[in-house]
Order: sequence, then C-alpha cells, then structure tokens
Amino acid sequence: MAYTDLRRPNVLFIVADQWRGDCLGAAGHSPVRTPCLDSLAVEGVRFSQHHGQASPCGPSRASIHTGTYLHTHRSVFNGTPLDARLTNLALEARSAGYVPHLYGYTDTTIDPRTTTDDDPRLFDYEGPLPGYEETLLLPETRDAWYRWLEGRGHDISDRSRFLRPRDDVNVPAGRGASWAPPPFSADETETAFVVDTAIEHIHELVGAGDPWFMHVSLYRPHPPFTVPEPYNDMFDPVDVPDPIPPTVSDHPFLQMMSTWGLTDPPVDPLDLRQLRATYYGMLAEVDHQVGRLVDTLSGLSVDEDTIVVFSSDHGEFLGDHGLMSKLGFHDQAYHIPLIVRYPALGGPRGRVVDEFTENVDIMPTILDLAGLAVPAQCQGRSLRPFLEGGDAEDWRTSTHWEFDFRVFASEAGIPLTSCNLAVHRDRSGKYVHFAGMPPVFYDLESDPNETRPLHDHPEMGRYAAELLDWRMSSDDETLARRLATPHGMITLDNPPLASA
Repeated sequence: MAYTDLRRPNVLFIVADQWRGDCLGAAGHSPVRTPCLDSLAVEGVRFSQHHGQASPCGPSRASIHTGTYLHTHRSVFNGTPLDARLTNLALEARSAGYVPHLYGYTDTTIDPRTTTDDDPRLFDYEGPLPGYEETLLLPETRDAWYRWLEGRGHDISDRSRFLRPRDDVNVPAGRGASWAPPPFSADETETAFVVDTAIEHIHELVGAGDPWFMHVSLYRPHPPFTVPEPYNDMFDPVDVPDPIPPTVSDHPFLQMMSTWGLTDPPVDPLDLRQLRATYYGMLAEVDHQVGRLVDTLSGLSVDEDTIVVFSSDHGEFLGDHGLMSKLGFHDQAYHIPLIVRYPALGGPRGRVVDEFTENVDIMPTILDLAGLAVPAQCQGRSLRPFLEGGDAEDWRTSTHWEFDFRVFASEAGIPLTSCNLAVHRDRSGKYVHFAGMPPVFYDLESDPNETRPLHDHPEMGRYAAELLDWRMSSDDETLARRLATPHGMITLDNPPLASA
C-alpha cells in the first residue's frame, strides 16, 4: 500500500519534563534502566543527537509546538506571552479534523492583546496552548492529582508532604537525603495518575473509531527529587557516574550563574550522588508508565496506525559543571531524547540516526506523517526521510539553541536586550555568543566535557560567521515567501515567478 493511501493515523505525542539525552539504556548509559523506551527505540527510530532550542520549560515548549526558534516566537521565559499570530501543532491538527487532547500542561501564556487585562489566564504561566482540548490539566498546583490521592484514602490537608521524602523513615548507611520515598506508592505517582486517565480515554477514542490526537505531557523527572519504592532504592549512589567538575573561569556569565540561587547542587558528596541515583529512579518510574501507554496501543490493535513520539523539553545538569537545573548553554541542559515509531510507514526498525535534529523538527514531522501541510512558519524540517530509511538532502551539520536570562537582569547589570546568548554547535566545537559579554568557545575534540572555556581560538571567527548565517536564514517565512503579481499571490518557490 502506498504511503498516500494510508488511513489518517492516530497521534500519541509524549513529552517528559527535564529528561537528559544521555539517560537512556538504549544510548548506552549505565546504570540507567529504561526498558520500555529502549523497546520503543527498537521498534522505531532513535535520534541520538537531538537538542532542544531553549530553556526553561515555557520557551522550549513554544519551540516544540510552533516549530520556531526562540528568536522567532519570542516567548523567552516562563510567563512570556506567546504571540497569537503564530499557528501551532494543536491548531493545525484541529483545522484538519482532529480533536487534540491535552493531558498535563504546555506552560503557555496567551497573548495579552487578545483578551482583557483581568483575564485569569494572564496571572499564570502554566496555561494550555490554544487549540488543545483541556482534557486533563495538571499544572504545578497538582490539584487534580491531590484530589485523586484523596479518593484513594490519603490525607491531603498538608499537600507539601507529597513533594518531599518522608521524614519518618530511617535513611540507610550509604544513602543520601533524597533516598527516602514519598508517602504514596508507585501506582499513585503524578505520572501514573496522568497515564491512568489517558489510557481510559484512549479506550474511548478507539471505540469511537475516528483517528485521534493526544498530547501527554508528563511532569517527571522534573524536581522535586523524590520517587516511591522500589525506584528510590533501585540505584546505589556508589554506582552513579561522577559529575563533571565545576568550571574555573572569570567569564562574567559563568560567574553570574552561581549567584542566581537556582543552580547549586548539594554540598555533601553523598547527597549529590544520591540525587543522581534518585533521578535515575525517577526516569525508571516514568519509563514504566510510558510503557503502559504504548502497550495500550498494541492491546487495542491500533499500534500500527499510531504515530508515537517521545521527547523532552530540556535536560538537567545533575551537578555537572557544579550546576543544577537547565539554564545556560552546556549540552546537559539541551541534549534530550527523541524516539519516533510509526509502523504503518514501513520504515526500518531500530535505526539510530546521529544527524543533528531539533525540537523544531517535531511539529513538521507529526504534520507530515499525518498527511497535513507544514506551515511556512516552521523553521524545522520533517524527519520522515530518516523514518523511511533514507537520508535527507542538505541536512543541517550543526545545531543551535538560545537562552534569554532577562529575568536575572538586575544581577547581570546589563540591559534586558543584552541578556541573551545563542549557541552554534557542531561535532568539533561549540561557540557561545553573548549579546552583552565576550563569546566563549569549546574545542569538543580535545575537551568533550566542556570544562575549558576558550576566549581566543583560531576557529572562533568561522563559528561566529556560521552562527550569523543560521540566524539570518532562520527568520519567519510566513509572509516573506509570498509575492503579489499580475497572476495573483504566489510563493517565491513556485514556477509562475519566472513569468511574473
């Protein structure tokens, strides 16, 4: 059967929060255990050099859902409005007849120009992306999850206790502060709650018979660092890899990050190693729940006709470079997993693609596989050629991301418009350009862990020029390609231009 004859597929788009790209069993990480995602990769295609375009959550998800870079969508931090002129994955799916269901969150603040000043959606950065059916919203207040726990017999009068390790459990020798489990079981996690509800809905959607579209956005393995039994004890701190040591540098940005109070790892070495072990346990818990979602598809015999995409918004430092969280420019904050499985396409199983791919590629890929037009707005490209077993012509040989830190402008002591950086990274080097500070270069061949920032390197000029080339070639094309002619409105890559 030709690809064009395929029934319109179902879409299951899963995004975990703060999942590092190196933390997959399939990627060779030891001791991480992710059997369900490893199995998904064996059945589909894993993109090993996949990167997000921004951090933290809101800007990154804006890039995912609009297919545009930060300098285009300009939702630069959590709470920065997303321009209403931009279409998005949900709106495009809805216009094609899907009802796109949201489970979790997208961290979207709506455009204030489209509503009144007293609109409650302007008082919170965790709003849903326009176009999604708000099927199960789970912002950081977690109200729906707490009420679900209450229905299972938990006392939720002190909700904060569910977000920290129990204080009535003796921590064994050799384990650190985050080892103790929280006061709920493995089948009562936030992830289990979202997945349980999504599975129930998938049964209903399959029963209805129409193609369906579901975005499942999982909060974990985002902090707080705590996970129930048996995951809390699954990894011994002794066995976790040592963190990359802090960088000694007088660069003003590296100095400034240490003053933000958001990036300090535990001081006690055992607590830091335990935190890393706890994170791996959190990954294992999410992996199990993702496996339940994927198994539901095969149990209902819809796995062949369902596009499954698994990725993340950004990574997590875990103490590498002396940092926590997901800010700045190092790879640990931007290298993330991407796995795509769509059996009906007839492509290879178990392929690993090591070309540079980006979160801006996800929207065009899903739309393309669903047989829908990709808007000119999208600055990424469909990954379909790789999924079909081939290669894409003129594919990128470098990757890029941006970070806007204007919310810390008072510490930076520079204008808001200078509080941003852009990264140009290829296989040999990484160039970081700052609007208001000197650039930084890393020679990745001699310094793969990015521990020696260079301020003078023979290649810096070339990398700076290539960064400028990327920036100038990645502007919004929504209207720029259109042209009024005596023949009517055309696009610049259409044949009629020659006779216009």
